[in-house]
Amino acid sequence: MGTQTATLTTRPAAPHRGRTHPEPLLREALGEALRAFRAERRITLRELAESARVSPGYISELERGRKEVSSELLAAVCHALGVTVADVLIEAAGSMALSDVAEELATGELGAQAPREA
Repeated sequence: MGTQTATLTTRPAAPHRGRTHPEPLLREALGEALRAFRAERRITLRELAESARVSPGYISELERGRKEVSSELLAAVCHALGVTVADVLIEAAGSMALSDVAEELATGELGAQAPREA
């Protein structure tokens, strides 16, 4: 059997000079994604906490980006929401990418690339 390899496409990191806001944190983006999935499913914070077997306060801290989440806890919360960890990571990554684009628009850096040599 042949093996398949995944090709990841990345863009260069945006320069940090001239940034008006700090780079978004993964824990904040994950929290936003978890809250959005919970709201979309109309699950209360208490219901999610009970299903994931954690305290409501901890779920609240996660959703507000105040706590780092372990992979085990993230999996438990995702399972309770009926989504995959990948779904949440993709949503969080998209949010972080949009934040970068918004920052580049705000500072005028979007599209301001050095001219290419022929």
